[in-house]
Amino acid sequence: MAQSEKEIISQEMSDSPFAVAQTVSPSGRILTEEELKALHNDKILVSNFKQMKLEKEAQKNWDLFYKRNTTNFFKDRHWTTREFEELKACRKFESQKLVLLEAGCGVGNCIFPLLEEDLNVFIYACDFSPRAVEFVKQNPLYSPERCCAFQCDLTKDDLRDQIPENSVDVITLIFVLSAIHPDKMKQALENISRVVKPGGVVLFRDYGLYDHAMLRFKAGNKLGDNFYVRQDGTRSYFFSKEFLAELFESAGFQFITNDYVLRKTVNKKEGLCVPRVFLQSKFTKNSLVLTSSTHQ
Repeated sequence: MAQSEKEIISQEMSDSPFAVAQTVSPSGRILTEEELKALHNDKILVSNFKQMKLEKEAQKNWDLFYKRNTTNFFKDRHWTTREFEELKACRKFESQKLVLLEAGCGVGNCIFPLLEEDLNVFIYACDFSPRAVEFVKQNPLYSPERCCAFQCDLTKDDLRDQIPENSVDVITLIFVLSAIHPDKMKQALENISRVVKPGGVVLFRDYGLYDHAMLRFKAGNKLGDNFYVRQDGTRSYFFSKEFLAELFESAGFQFITNDYVLRKTVNKKEGLCVPRVFLQSKFTKNSLVLTSSTHQ
């Protein structure tokens, strides 16, 4: 991965000194004519053969990512309790133990700040990469009494093998769904739906349509509409709020909030102002959705 790409990705949602302005907007970023033209002209897709290879090797590519970067790539996400009040406010009473699932936990940049801040929480944490899960378990803050980390492919491994059905209060899905092939995103959401309580909340944050990272992809990296491959073989989808709402609703969730976060960051080294676009959303599990009773 090129250094400039690494810098942009590592800023994703850290409490970064790069940030200079942030607004929440129901509408996304407006492109310049030059940017619109560049996107329109980028029509050539990666070959089907290579796309199949990328899908087959998705886990290997993420494992190699964590082998190269260990625990040093992303900063701890201390912003989560600030941005998502449900992490503190969803308890019906103060002494209630909150049960949380961090789907796509990486090396624990989200869960360990939460464990430090909130002593009355139990966190399930899963990731596609076995190496990432091992890093979580090696963290000094990891304790089986407060956290259970396990490897899982959200698109095919039943979460109920590790988590009781309808038992989770809050699920965080932060920069995770974008790494999954769009054709399999619904399967991942149906999977998490089985373990979240009726009325439970999914907190989502990920790449938004026309984010700077999307516009930086050169010809030859496009896999489909709003879907691209990085130099290291990992992939990224860029969400519109309409696509995301339809996706969650098709998996049995109801919309609470769904907005773009428009954020300008400064690359001090190059003196550039970079427009970032994220999608921050909250969905609740429809109480009428029935989970399968066939799971053993």
